Amino acid sequence: MGVKSVTQLAIFDTFKTKGDDLTGEANRQRAIITILASNANPAERTRTGISQRIANKQGIAWKNIYSGIFRDMDEILLPMEIAEEQGRLPLKRGPKALQEKGIPYYHLTKKGILIALSISEIENRENLLKKFFSKSESAEKEFEKILSSLLMTSPNFTYSILQKYVKAFCNKKINLLPFDLSKLREISDESLGIQKEFLEAFLKLSKQEKEDAVKFLNKIT
Repeated sequence: MGVKSVTQLAIFDTFKTKGDDLTGEANRQRAIITILASNANPAERTRTGISQRIANKQGIAWKNIYSGIFRDMDEILLPMEIAEEQGRLPLKRGPKALQEKGIPYYHLTKKGILIALSISEIENRENLLKKFFSKSESAEKEFEKILSSLLMTSPNFTYSILQKYVKAFCNKKINLLPFDLSKLREISDESLGIQKEFLEAFLKLSKQEKEDAVKFLNKIT
């Protein structure tokens, strides 16, 4: 039995008995968001295309996971406005009405892009961050310069901040949008406090002390 998140979004849900192991639902939703965040062509971003890509990676039949993908899209990602229909592909076969309507394919909304930035499997974070801020309001852009810089110099640190932000949303501690990292003050997180303390102390060190501190950290990490 899994530990369910307060919201429907399950990307951080884990099993009670397996430590940090993500549930099947969590892995499935993360895989869907990862595909929608990639440069996949429209055919790969339909419900069937998403099912086939995930199934190929897992070495299983896509029809076995289609119902789960369908449910995640129609009951969670679309209603929560994490994903939205981008267009429709024409059908050459099947019922005439379906041929006329076509098959929908999807992409991530601004909200979905921010959530994608918190998923470890995502590779193109730099492009996603640019895309997110291109859709942002002026008040949200105050974080663009520092996050873009940190992503280049400290990608893991930047990722951990975004992960904590989205996780706080999944646990219903903050609203995801408008994007405002100062909302993290509303949650209790010891690791952020430790990182801040170390950074402030490091800046006060002499050049030699900084070099000694780096040597020390290289021995333990």
